[in-house]
Amino acid sequence: MVTQDFTAQTKKLIDNLKGVCASYGLGNDGNEFKIITQMFLYKFMNDKFGYEVKQLEPKLKNAENWEKEIAKYTNSQYEMLLHRMSPDSAKLKKEHYLSNLHNNQNMEEFAKFFDDTLREIAIFNNDIFSVKTGTGAKIILFDELSNYITDSSQRDNFCRAMINQLVNFSFENVFNQKFDFFSTIFEYLIKDYNKDGGGKYAEYYTPHAVSKIMASILVDKPVSNATCYDPSAGSGTLLMNLAHAIGEDRCTIYSQDISQKSSSMLRLNLILNNLVHSIQNIIQGNTMLMPYHKVGDKLMTFDYIVSNPPFKLDFSDYRNDLDSKQNLDRFFAGIPNIAKTDKNKMSIYLLFIQHIMFSLSSKGRAAIVVPTGFITAQSGIEKKIRERLIESKMLRGVVSMPSNIFATTGTNVSVLFLDKGNTKGDIVLMDASKLGTTVKEGKNQKTLLSTDEENLIINTFNKHEAKENFTVVVSYEQIKENNYSFSAGQYFEVKIEYTDITSKEFALKMDCFKNNLDLLFLESKTLEIEIKKQLEGLKYE
Repeated sequence: MVTQDFTAQTKKLIDNLKGVCASYGLGNDGNEFKIITQMFLYKFMNDKFGYEVKQLEPKLKNAENWEKEIAKYTNSQYEMLLHRMSPDSAKLKKEHYLSNLHNNQNMEEFAKFFDDTLREIAIFNNDIFSVKTGTGAKIILFDELSNYITDSSQRDNFCRAMINQLVNFSFENVFNQKFDFFSTIFEYLIKDYNKDGGGKYAEYYTPHAVSKIMASILVDKPVSNATCYDPSAGSGTLLMNLAHAIGEDRCTIYSQDISQKSSSMLRLNLILNNLVHSIQNIIQGNTMLMPYHKVGDKLMTFDYIVSNPPFKLDFSDYRNDLDSKQNLDRFFAGIPNIAKTDKNKMSIYLLFIQHIMFSLSSKGRAAIVVPTGFITAQSGIEKKIRERLIESKMLRGVVSMPSNIFATTGTNVSVLFLDKGNTKGDIVLMDASKLGTTVKEGKNQKTLLSTDEENLIINTFNKHEAKENFTVVVSYEQIKENNYSFSAGQYFEVKIEYTDITSKEFALKMDCFKNNLDLLFLESKTLEIEIKKQLEGLKYE
């Protein structure tokens, strides 16, 4: 109940921050996302700092006001305290505290004081919290937020309004909460800023049910020191679910995404979920053109890879740069040609699948969201990729999802599971398309899976169970014989049910059929006579 109450309070804080933005003309503005998420993050880091120094110093924990007590520390004592903090923690100077901003909000040029404080925090923690671009430049934690108010005379008031929303709220009692709590908060925080806007690089958001299924099938046994990668990370939903399944302290996250906004979302997600140690591996850049993560001059390989790549996208401006000798092994099945009519229909996801196959470690596993048409395509790059998966013995299975599992696209999707350790070929093909409940979400239909249905998919897959009209378990040879189809339905046996009946029952059924035929014959004759009469009448009119 306490968690539910705090969830409601946190959502109210987010709504209040959005309300301030709306009051100053920034509602639905492109910069609103930066303001809301960065103010939320500043408050979170401020409270986390207070929480952690209290764990280190009992006198701070027992003090009526820890900030007054810590103010008595000499500079050297304070510096020693900062050194004792976890390397993953944000470190604040005394002048960085929220209370300092609140107590000085009546000063002239408060907006500048506000911006300077946030910038100093970003610089002070740059080595830990900055996201790198593909060229190595660093994107710092905070922007100068007041500059998003075009009317300079309103900037001081805007910053004061923001600070006043933060002071009567505290995260301190929830830092022991786990993934489920913070994932709910994160989804609420970004829900208005992570929609498929149809732009050149639309951010895809993977539904929680799909993310959970992917992670639970990938991680079916305890692991440690695992490397986890997403080459099209978006806001990090897939990576967070994967890290949670493994254990946040037993894995390191790596990612790349071309969108700066998505990379900022992922950074926030990592901070909320105790994965700060991985922020240095978050790269904003073009994975297909310039993959960043390397060991020497070779691409790094990973233990676990998850991806929900964009399916169709115009990459014609760099398509020919990919078609080089250095990419022959990575894009073994080929690179989609530039479309003659609609370039936005270029199948970029085929590049991501090949990149992921190339990036798996010797015993690596991967889960990739693909259009369901991929699993049965009879030719082209799709077929070549499926052939390589079978010839290399690295397929673990496929789950075909219900339609409209993604509210933003009507494309039917399947999840492709790879496993370099699955050389025996105990391959699970699942048709889960009939599961779920359809609901209306805005103008779109969306299919929701219940918890029981999620568990049915996970448990049946992990147990390698064959269930009639739901799953088959096949070998590599069987898939070869079936023209490399990964569709479960093409392996279901067609069953004709026979029922024993007596001769008397048979005679009754035949009489019934005869009577029905006689009745149909009479009806057709009657209709024929009626039509003739109508035609004769027309002739004499």
